[in-house]
Amino acid sequence: MRFSRGVITIVVVVVVLAVGVSVGLYHLLKRAPRLAVQPEAYCTAVTPDGTLGLDIEQARISATIAAVAARRRLPERAVVIAYATALQESKLSNLDYGDRDSVGVFQQRESQGWGRKKQLMDPVYATNKFFAALVKVKNYRKLPLAEAAQAVQRSAGGYAYAPHEGDAKILAAAFTGRVPKSVHCWYPSAKTPPPQPKTAEARKQLARALGSTAITSKKRGWLVAAWSVAHAEQYAISRVGYSGVTWSNDVELEGWQAGGKAGDRQVELS
Repeated sequence: MRFSRGVITIVVVVVVLAVGVSVGLYHLLKRAPRLAVQPEAYCTAVTPDGTLGLDIEQARISATIAAVAARRRLPERAVVIAYATALQESKLSNLDYGDRDSVGVFQQRESQGWGRKKQLMDPVYATNKFFAALVKVKNYRKLPLAEAAQAVQRSAGGYAYAPHEGDAKILAAAFTGRVPKSVHCWYPSAKTPPPQPKTAEARKQLARALGSTAITSKKRGWLVAAWSVAHAEQYAISRVGYSGVTWSNDVELEGWQAGGKAGDRQVELS
C-alpha cells in the first residue's frame, strides 16, 4: 500500500508534536512541587487480644466510658458490656438521631425516662445512666453479655450485642489502663505556630468523668494517659508522658516511645 507525501508528512508532524508534548509535560511535572496527601486522624487500641482501629470520636467516647466506670468503681466486665452495647447501638458515636426518639452513644430515649435529649447527648451523663441501670441487673457479671446488655436496653434485637464482645474486650483492656501503652492516636496539625495546649481544660473535663484525677495506681495512670491521648486533638495536646514513656502527635511514630521525665505519679501534658 503506497502513501502520498502529504500523508507521510502529516504523520511525521503528529508524531513529533506528540513527543514534544510528552517531553514538555515530563519536565513540567518534574519541576512542580509534589502534593502531600494528608492522612486522616486515627486511633488504635493494641492489646494481646488484638488491635482495633478507631476514629477520634470513637476513641474519645471509649475513654469516657472507661473513666466513668472507674469513678463508679465498676469491674472490667461492666466496661465490656458497655462497649459492646455502644458498638451495636451507635458504633461508639454520639448520634443526635435514631429510632423514634433514641439519641446518643447508647441510643437512650427521652420518652422511656432516660433523661432529656440534651442530657442524653452528653456521653458522661449517658454512660452514668447506662451503668446505673446495669448494676441493678442481678448477677450481670456472670450473665452472657447479650443478656446483660438486653436487660438494660430492652432492644428489639438483643441478640445483636454478642458479636461485639471481642472488640469490646480489646477496648476495655486498653482504655481501663490494664494494658499499658495500648492507645495511640494521630491528628493533623497544620497551624503555624501551633495552638497553645489547653491542659487545664483537659484536666477539668477528665475530672468530670473520672472524679479525682489523682494517680493512685499505675493502672489508673494508664487510664488517664489513654484518655489524654484520645482527647489530644480536642485540647491541642501534642505530647503525653507517663511512667518513663511518651506519646507524641507524630505521624511517623507508632505508639509510645521510651523517654521523657514523667514518672508514675502524674501524667504530663504539653
